[in-house]
Amino acid sequence: MKNKKLAIVAVGGNSLVKDEKRKSSRHQYIVVKETAHHIADMIEAGWDMAIGHGNGPQLGFALRRSEVAFRADGVPAVPMDICIALNQAEVGYALQQNLQNELFARGINKQVATILAQMLVDEDDHAYRLPPTKPVGSFMKEDEAKHLAGQWGWNVTEDAGRGWRRVVPSPFPKKILEIETIRTLINAGVVTITAGGGGIPVIDEGDGQHRGIPGAVDKDYAASLLAQELKADLFVVSTAVEKVAINFGRQNQRWFDKMTLSQAKKYLAEGVHFARGSMAPKVHAIVWYLENGGKEAVITNPENIGNALNRKTGTWFVHDGAQKFVVTAKIGAARPKTKTTITKKEAVPAKAEK
Repeated sequence: MKNKKLAIVAVGGNSLVKDEKRKSSRHQYIVVKETAHHIADMIEAGWDMAIGHGNGPQLGFALRRSEVAFRADGVPAVPMDICIALNQAEVGYALQQNLQNELFARGINKQVATILAQMLVDEDDHAYRLPPTKPVGSFMKEDEAKHLAGQWGWNVTEDAGRGWRRVVPSPFPKKILEIETIRTLINAGVVTITAGGGGIPVIDEGDGQHRGIPGAVDKDYAASLLAQELKADLFVVSTAVEKVAINFGRQNQRWFDKMTLSQAKKYLAEGVHFARGSMAPKVHAIVWYLENGGKEAVITNPENIGNALNRKTGTWFVHDGAQKFVVTAKIGAARPKTKTTITKKEAVPAKAEK
């Protein structure tokens, strides 16, 4: 790896669901095939790579399947941490197989592996004391979302003008427990898919023992931590838009080819430019990466990754000598226009406890 550069690529979970009519596992697999093609372009260009991915829709689907099965037939409910582990295997399998197939077709002899990753979080994280913020599952109309909130005990909110979704606690990542295994694979030249869905949130019980807890770590923060730990040369955030804009959707909307660290922190602090649960965590994750030794980062959509690497598109985030100041995730998020519908407590079936 000494003569190669390392990139960390964060793939959005929402990007795997094209629309409400195409959200089955098979449909998602087909979408992943296209994403794998663009990632393979980077590998063919000489990059070593670790890939993280989101699981917002996939986690919502898994939780709802579990709840429906429990109430309909008494099937033991699946705790959230195990649902995230299932998501890591589900999406990891699709990425791994499609990428292996694409590399083989190009005559590139490179191994691909998926590693389940546990993410250490703080049991006292503010995410467990404040209303939940992490959107999961499908986009819904307001009346449907509020109906399901009442029926299942969910918390729901309007998500960046795209519809209503369920929200769950999202603690901040502290440590990837499998980081040395991941480092070994990367050093051996293995394309490593890991920290999917932000990693499985676990706490340290103080005696060397870890235990999974409910919550969904943001995949962009997890990928940023991965990039920091591995001292990556480039952090790529793949999302639904080609570039980043401020004043999005307004007459004074402005797209960026390049955004300095100072600008990114300024726009985050203003709290009106980047939607919570959407662009805000992506920009904040990049700020965190740059503030902790990262070199440069880019946000673009999957089909433009190649063009972005050639500096033809995407929004590039670069250093400008700014003083170190990390905007917190809570401050650096545009406030949703519609208030979250909060239930007193999410209903947890008795059999859900491990």
